[in-house]
Amino acid sequence: MPKTVDEYIAQLPSDAQAMAMQLRAIIQKAAPKAEEKLSYGMPYYGYRGRLIYWGAFKNHLGLYVMGDAREAFAAEIEPYRKSKATLHFNLGQPLPKKLITDIVKVQAKANVARKPA
Repeated sequence: MPKTVDEYIAQLPSDAQAMAMQLRAIIQKAAPKAEEKLSYGMPYYGYRGRLIYWGAFKNHLGLYVMGDAREAFAAEIEPYRKSKATLHFNLGQPLPKKLITDIVKVQAKANVARKPA
């Protein structure tokens, strides 16, 4: 069982590793102050509350979008939506970098509004 996000990514198949590292970089760039850790066995990012989770699976990466961002991008996330809060990005397909960046930034802003410094 991995104890860090680095260990989590290292145990993935190579095609998933590359995509996971790209997703991680997108999230870290969008929210550089976010705390990164494993939660519920998957990568988690927190910034003044829950920001976003992701996990790697056999054929896709799953991105778990929190409420405010999910509502703000309802139309844009629809092609990737698999459940209320889950988006699937198929392995080998390009990640929607701008959409992911926007989701993370909107959720961070919403978290700050709820929990100011």
